[in-house]
Amino acid sequence: MDRPAETDPRPVAARADLEGEPEAGAGETLLSRTLRANSLWIFLVLVVLVLGFSVARPQAFLSPFNIQSIFTNAATLLVVSVGMTYVIVSAGIDLSVGSVLVFSGVVAAKTMTGIGGQDSGWGPIVIGLVVGLLGGLAWGITNGILVAKAHIPPLIVTLGTLGMALGSAQIITGGTDVRNVPVQLTAVLGQGRLLGVIPWLVVIAVVVTIVGGLVLATTRFGRYTYAIGSNTEAARRAGIAVDRHLLKVYALSGLLAGLAGDLSLAYFTTTTIGGHTTDNLSAIAAVVLGGTSLFGGVGTMFGTVVGVFIPAVLGSGFVIIGVQPFWQSVAVGAVLVAAVFVDQWRRRARENR
Repeated sequence: MDRPAETDPRPVAARADLEGEPEAGAGETLLSRTLRANSLWIFLVLVVLVLGFSVARPQAFLSPFNIQSIFTNAATLLVVSVGMTYVIVSAGIDLSVGSVLVFSGVVAAKTMTGIGGQDSGWGPIVIGLVVGLLGGLAWGITNGILVAKAHIPPLIVTLGTLGMALGSAQIITGGTDVRNVPVQLTAVLGQGRLLGVIPWLVVIAVVVTIVGGLVLATTRFGRYTYAIGSNTEAARRAGIAVDRHLLKVYALSGLLAGLAGDLSLAYFTTTTIGGHTTDNLSAIAAVVLGGTSLFGGVGTMFGTVVGVFIPAVLGSGFVIIGVQPFWQSVAVGAVLVAAVFVDQWRRRARENR
């Protein structure tokens, strides 16, 4: 009698090991994954940056206003980067998240203004926010179907949906930002604070990150994501429904981009159609900076958080010490290249053992 298909990802590790491709997900602790993903040395870079700016301008850099600004400015990108982490760990890529963010904000704003207008209550606001989430989810599912079922490379798929989502947003608005969003949305979600201290944007981003990190590190969904990214064919032979799982991964990325669109709408009080053109690259850079391998199978949510805050701290610190902000891109680019170099070097070292 034939043995039933194995659904636990641990056999994937054994098979992948035989093929010279150590599996990064199953059987590893969060600490070991962090060490494998180079997250600790990137964290040390962040610590050095914070200490350096704190010594140079302690009163300005460590002021409550500046710290709050850093966290608030990073909140939307952090939400997008959580979804991007899953995609890259699964050995994929999602270039469409910035455009999906814009599209979700547009359909949310149009729904709110169409139902209730600028003075509408929470009924139209909630409906609009849900429509924004569903818009992001729809684009994510589209990406997932084309990648998993049609077997089109994710780079091509998401490059195509990048243009489609942004173009759709421009068609809906006529290329003009929607500005008359409900006042309550911006007053509570965009500018409001928990207990009068912590911005709601930051609270939501932290909750999303914690939940996303726990799911990736401790659940079957996370283990399957690591297994697929490490060795797709071995994962398939082990009984993992790879196509279905990849569809879920891209759907999650789209959903979180939709949430980021809602948050951006609430914070900026407008749809900012032209304001998120590089969010996809920023999210990819943050995830890779944090130690997630572009080859898949390796990465942690802790590393992604660090990767998001390195450019945020650099941007704030450069302004405070009087350095031109253009140097931020130079510094982030240098660290990004170094992170990818270290990842490739360690990967070759493992293969040669």
